[in-house]
Order: sequence, then C-alpha cells, then structure tokens
Amino acid sequence: MKRFNGRIGVEQGSSILFSDYAHDGAMWTGSGAREVRQSQEFKESFVEPPMVMVGVSMWDIAHQTNSRADISAENITAKGFEIVFRTWADTRIARIRADWMAIGQFRDEDDWDVV
Repeated sequence: MKRFNGRIGVEQGSSILFSDYAHDGAMWTGSGAREVRQSQEFKESFVEPPMVMVGVSMWDIAHQTNSRADISAENITAKGFEIVFRTWADTRIARIRADWMAIGQFRDEDDWDVV
C-alpha cells in the first residue's frame, strides 16, 4: 500500500480467479449464466469504503465461441470487497486473472479518537 499526504492510500493486487480447464470446471465445460466470486481483504482497513477498479489482466478463452465477460467489484467495505466475474451462453473460459486497485482515505498516524 502506498500513502499520499498521510491520508490518501492506494492498494493493489492480482489474483487468479479460476483455472477451470484443469478440472473441467463450469466456466470451461458449462453453458448459460455462470459466476465466480472471490473475496479480497485489504492489508490495512480504509476509513470508509474506497473506490475500487477491477480489470482482466490475463484471459484464456476458447476461440470457437464468442468471448463474453463481465468483471466488477461488489460488496465494497473499508476492509475488502468481492471480485465478481460473469459469463453466459456458450462462452468457454479456461482461466482468468484479475488485477485491482483501491483508492481511499486511511487513518493518519496523527489521528486519534475522542471518547
């Protein structure tokens, strides 16, 4: 995590969401609407839910069918979020890696709580 001016922080990560070709999983052998969710925890909590950007950084998709993919961040809290990947129809996806970046306010070391 990088901090800017003490209060604004950026955290980033990368994650393989699935490798369904290795075990004939639903994304590789299935059809119709399919979804994978993967929880991500921040190394340090933000003060409030940050802005989160998720993108596909690697994909391995069968060329015989159309490539249909939807990726997003959902259920964002100060402590983490879920990466959600969806596909539909006859698309066959062997594996996906997602990269993400969260930007928001962190507590400053000079902050203190008044009770």
